[in-house]
Amino acid sequence: MAALSVGLAYAPAFAQAAGQAATSQTAAPQEGEERAAAPDIIVTGSRIKASGYTAPTPTTVVDETAIQANAQPNIFTTIAQLPSLQGSSGTQTNTFSTSSGQQGLSSFSLRGLGAIRTLTLLDGQRVVGANVTGTPDISLFPQLLVQRVDVVNGGASSSYGSDAVGGVVNFITDTRFKGLKGNIQGSITDYGDDETVLVQLAGGKSFADDTVHLIVSGEYSDEAGVGPGPFGIGLAGGRDWFIQRTLVNRNITNDGNPQLVLRDYAQSIGFTKYGLITAGPLQGIAFDQSGRPFQFQYGSNGVPARNAAGTVIGCDFGFCQGGDVSGNVDSGRSIKSAIERFNIYSRLGYDFAPNNEVYVTVNVGQVKTNNQPINGQNRPNLTIQCENPFVPQIVRDQCAASGITSFRFGTSNAALGNTRVYTDRRQYRFVAGAKGEFPVLGTDWNYDAYYEHGINYTDIDVKNILLSRRFDRAIDAISLNGVIVCRDPVARANGCQPLNIIGGTPSEAALRYVQPENGPYQRTKQTQDVVSLNFSGQPFDSWAGPVSVAFGGEYRREFYRVNADPYGAGGTNTPFNADYPADPVLLADGVNWYAGNYRNGRGAYNVKEGYVEVDVPVINSDAAGRANINAAARVTNYSTSGTVWTWKVGGTWELPIDGFRLRGVTSRDIRAPNLSELFAAPVTTTLPNFFDPFNNRNVLALQYTVGNPELTPEIARNTTAGISLSNPSWLPGFSASFDWYKIKIDDVIGSLGAGDIVNYCFTGILPQTCNSFNLNNPNGPNFINVQSFNFASIKTEGFDIEASYQWRNPLGLPGTLTLRGLATHVAKYISDTGLPGTIPNDQAGQNLGATPDWKWMAQQTYSNDQFSFFLQERWFSDGVISNNYVECEPGSCPLSTGNNQTISPQDNQIPGAFYMDVGGTYNLTPQITAYFKVDNLFNRDPAIVHIFSNPALYDALGRTYRAGVRFKM
Repeated sequence: MAALSVGLAYAPAFAQAAGQAATSQTAAPQEGEERAAAPDIIVTGSRIKASGYTAPTPTTVVDETAIQANAQPNIFTTIAQLPSLQGSSGTQTNTFSTSSGQQGLSSFSLRGLGAIRTLTLLDGQRVVGANVTGTPDISLFPQLLVQRVDVVNGGASSSYGSDAVGGVVNFITDTRFKGLKGNIQGSITDYGDDETVLVQLAGGKSFADDTVHLIVSGEYSDEAGVGPGPFGIGLAGGRDWFIQRTLVNRNITNDGNPQLVLRDYAQSIGFTKYGLITAGPLQGIAFDQSGRPFQFQYGSNGVPARNAAGTVIGCDFGFCQGGDVSGNVDSGRSIKSAIERFNIYSRLGYDFAPNNEVYVTVNVGQVKTNNQPINGQNRPNLTIQCENPFVPQIVRDQCAASGITSFRFGTSNAALGNTRVYTDRRQYRFVAGAKGEFPVLGTDWNYDAYYEHGINYTDIDVKNILLSRRFDRAIDAISLNGVIVCRDPVARANGCQPLNIIGGTPSEAALRYVQPENGPYQRTKQTQDVVSLNFSGQPFDSWAGPVSVAFGGEYRREFYRVNADPYGAGGTNTPFNADYPADPVLLADGVNWYAGNYRNGRGAYNVKEGYVEVDVPVINSDAAGRANINAAARVTNYSTSGTVWTWKVGGTWELPIDGFRLRGVTSRDIRAPNLSELFAAPVTTTLPNFFDPFNNRNVLALQYTVGNPELTPEIARNTTAGISLSNPSWLPGFSASFDWYKIKIDDVIGSLGAGDIVNYCFTGILPQTCNSFNLNNPNGPNFINVQSFNFASIKTEGFDIEASYQWRNPLGLPGTLTLRGLATHVAKYISDTGLPGTIPNDQAGQNLGATPDWKWMAQQTYSNDQFSFFLQERWFSDGVISNNYVECEPGSCPLSTGNNQTISPQDNQIPGAFYMDVGGTYNLTPQITAYFKVDNLFNRDPAIVHIFSNPALYDALGRTYRAGVRFKM
């Protein structure tokens, strides 16, 4: 109990909670604000509810003060800064994607294991997913009412069920808030973008002699985001850190030099902004926006070889360095998605008896985001006929002189404009429950029962994107009776309009033909129904104290349905209509768009489970201290995969040494396959010459990318052990902890290619793939179902360090100085498919990912009755591109192989980053507080890497100014 009491009493920011429960979990009421005593103690990571209970799983608590000090428009950003949260997704991630459906999705990832292996709860209850992977969107939570956030750094499947492999993030709301409070905030970056407005208001009141409690909150936020830059290397707002760094594969493995080399201001030799002839005798002729030809300026003093391969002498494989980079497309990526959200939340509770309540909650939220994945719609390998009337006469003359009738052509398609993805998520969540206590045989028992029904609608619309097969026919133009038309008569009869891509002046009719106004779309509905019943009590005493028991059961049903446009989805499920008329040029099976080919699908599963947890005190004396053993077991039945057991065994020992406590736990946890993995909407691809090893022949085959309802849960073994020091008499106000962790996940769900599926069956390496194909008809149709299987593994190990100290009246000054630091070291993070031809990959310290070797955060806060001042430092260590690369100096490199490619040490390095934030508050009146915050005070640019940027680690926005006013009454 002591550690949490200290954590919350002495640290108004991040508190190291060690999994304890204490009455100080509820923050003291502010002036003009009342809170009734809550009847239950909630311990995230455990179902035991008892005064003084200490759970063995380390837990970090982010309280309301810390949330306010960080002054973010989305509480997600505050929590995601914790060092143990690695790889979380937010508005700065997934901005390069067209088809993922995760743009703007704010979801947590603990230990770098991904959002699908982190369980996020609201008041200990599940939340309907905002994506078919099952992950919720934190942006849809009632953020102003959040009283604290518990982050459990360890497996909790035996307590809460599936997905709690990396841990649990539990948002605890203030269910007894009384009064009125609000927050108004605005922010802008140093570059004049990402203008943000946030308005929040919440009120609570009791009626009928304090037996009826009503809480209502509403909030609106609009973050403009940071948009794309122009073609070339410019970025939005004049940011200058992007230099088109590219990792070039020389494809030379045995000359003593590194196979992989980094090049800045890299220039592709395959396209330009308005078109480039890329091979043959006319190689190097480019075109400006008006279609006039000119000689392209290659970097690296490159000279076109004018051969069929399109070689440029003096340039690395596919790239030159410098020269004319005006056609480069990567600068067109959104740095941060724009996001607009609103949320309305209400809770009505009735105390029908002392410490017993029935309640209902209603949460309605909407989040709209949009982003631009990249500039243009790059097509590097086109064939243009010399007779095409859009080809300038001077170039046609050169075709004739060179004896060619066509040439290879590449373009960024800048004239077609840029694609944009719009996502609209709407969530409706209803909960009815009862909780309280009742006597049984002279002891008090707690109960907690609820029913939740959640609905999430996700609409994705892609604008300004081409239909690839229409594009191919539209650019193949001829002159017929003096009129420029499409060559293909079938396409011509179905509305084909000739498209001029020699330059940047296509006709409006041609643009509408290749890019119809009705673009790709996806309409998804997800529902979640949960019935949960839990009991907790202390039925008897042991020699060392009362034995605590918790038990209960849960039923859950998950469902999704997705419909897509017929040009992307194809098939007969969605007939062609006026907006998407039938067109014989297009593939009837769909997959016609340049990107954003969504599919139709549906699926459902249900879960039935029961659990029991016990906590037994085993030592209670002044000489030996106090110790307890905690154990739990859960049996879960999935309608898709059957029954699985999870369990945990652990304990704590409060040593007789002042302030010290030992803790440890080992558990078996699970991550069940999600709706997408089980029932993914099918995608069809034709494989015209697929090799059949069983009959030693090539066959026509159809590749179906589908879900796999035979998937079983991933099985994890999670072990943590640590020591904590809390508020010792020799240093009051100080607390610290060290926790080591080790996680191993088997049967990790992954996918294989069509060839691997057949070959692994043929060789007997992976027999479960044998039911995924049929190649017995040499004339077709044969098929291979490309789907996910349980075959990979993940191993990660490291430790967490936390410390805090509070100094009251420092140096005689009135007020409090609080110091706090949190750090995570990832010693290893090894993913292994276990398949022939592959090797394990240790991702720890690979700064292209989300798991740097070290990550820490420190805070210093001084506060008194009138004002506060806040400093925060965030840092992570230097890293590499890949631990599997072989580092060597030029001239001394060994043979480079597919699994261990060679690279120079300096090219393999990626620097870490240090960020400082500063903020403060001033009480204008006892009820009104003004505040400010500056994020990334020194305007630190992200590391320059060859994937544009890595927003999972680096801040790409730059310095951001925030200011606002909070009030309470």
